[in-house]
Amino acid sequence: MGHPPAEPPAVRELEEAVRALQDRIDRIEQELPARTNGSVPTAPALARDALHTKMEQLEEQLLSKILTLQKERQAASTDRTQQQHNIEKELNSLQNRVMELEHGPPGYSPPDAFKVNIPVQNNYMYARMKKSLPELYAFTICMWLKSKALGGLGTPFSYSVPSQANEIVLLEWGSNPLELLINDKVAQLPLSLKDKAWHHICVAWTTRDGKWSAYQDGEQRAAGENLASWHAIKPQGIIILGQEQDTLGGRFDATQAFVGELAQFGVWDHMLAPAEILGLANCTSHLQGNVIQWDDQAVEVFGGASKAGFVACEEGRKE
Repeated sequence: MGHPPAEPPAVRELEEAVRALQDRIDRIEQELPARTNGSVPTAPALARDALHTKMEQLEEQLLSKILTLQKERQAASTDRTQQQHNIEKELNSLQNRVMELEHGPPGYSPPDAFKVNIPVQNNYMYARMKKSLPELYAFTICMWLKSKALGGLGTPFSYSVPSQANEIVLLEWGSNPLELLINDKVAQLPLSLKDKAWHHICVAWTTRDGKWSAYQDGEQRAAGENLASWHAIKPQGIIILGQEQDTLGGRFDATQAFVGELAQFGVWDHMLAPAEILGLANCTSHLQGNVIQWDDQAVEVFGGASKAGFVACEEGRKE
């Protein structure tokens, strides 16, 4: 076992002051004549008593201060390990930040060769696209994803505007099927994405008759109409990857969160042709979204989500 911690200087000084005062009281009592029993107190005796009372009060104050300091020292000793851990954690974070400032954030070449990793299902890990959408009368949204969920897929992406939290949402929550929401109207999608493997998915829609279609790995799996017919997608909203927005840009629900990896999120202002979607899925085409492109500088990560290198199709072949 190690030696007990040394007394703090302040405690030692107070203890020495108490001893010095006590010695002074003893000397004064010895120098002043003793009071005769039953006699009227003399002036020196009264002075001695007053001084003695004052000294006792001061001694009590000093002792109280010593006890307070000792309690603080004991509490500090109890918390020392946790404080050291917190300090080391903060220093590590600061060191990483300094390295990033000195050398710049890691870049990807080409700039779309990365993925976003969301390792834990919670309500604070997500990615945000810096760019918003214009007013749209049709769209195609495509992305690569690899779910690690034990239950529902969660929310790979959501687009919210001030007047409508569910302007565009792809969501699978609990035991419900995967759903595409547009202006809070719902279409169910028969996609199978919970095998912990990479999949390429696309959803396409047009305001004309509310026609829509859904693709998995280049193949059309479903199509329909009357989904938010004649609705115009509102502009200047917020695109979030990995969380469902109950209000503009926030109020996330951990039970609706995506856990896994996402990449190559792109948005077009029209319905892509089936051949174009197949080319994206088998990597024979590198068609970029003409509204939103997947670019390292255009994607921010929050809450512990991170970026890592990714090359479409190569990741799938490794599994």
